[in-house]
Amino acid sequence: MAGRIPETFIDDVLARTDLVELIDSYVHLKRTGKNYSACCPFHQEKTPSFTVSPEKQFYYCFGCGASGNAIGFLMDYTRLGFVESIETLARNLGLDVPRDEDFSQPRENHQPLFHILEAATAFYEQQLRNPKTRERPVNYLKQRGLSGQTAKQFRLGYAPQGWDNLINALGKSDTDLNH
Repeated sequence: MAGRIPETFIDDVLARTDLVELIDSYVHLKRTGKNYSACCPFHQEKTPSFTVSPEKQFYYCFGCGASGNAIGFLMDYTRLGFVESIETLARNLGLDVPRDEDFSQPRENHQPLFHILEAATAFYEQQLRNPKTRERPVNYLKQRGLSGQTAKQFRLGYAPQGWDNLINALGKSDTDLNH
């Protein structure tokens, strides 16, 4: 189905979803005071460091740093995408997912922005190949285990010292940038 899911609907689904109940259906939670805990489902551990707060509708693992809300948990645990996670939560609540059809309208032409990004990429790639400045960045890339082929494939470049090199190379002035 095309169209964007309205933010108000997402907020409503999150407000109606009981995070403790959702996570407990995947991972056995144990009540610890006003929160719930379990061994983290995202990494191996023997002592529970995964905490779920029913009050905040938020989970956090003190071991690996995993955290989030109901949507984030479904995305991380079940490997569902964002939209699929919302659809799953809505289905659990017996709701149909509405779509904003107006959002699928044609977007403005971004071609000038792509042109500028391409010019910037070409400038930085050229700086990496420049005999005057290349020694240090090339050595750095080699230390990181990156070959010239990798640099070329991923269009890596080098930003030389100074804040206005790209502006000067593209022939733009400060006043051009403000418009």
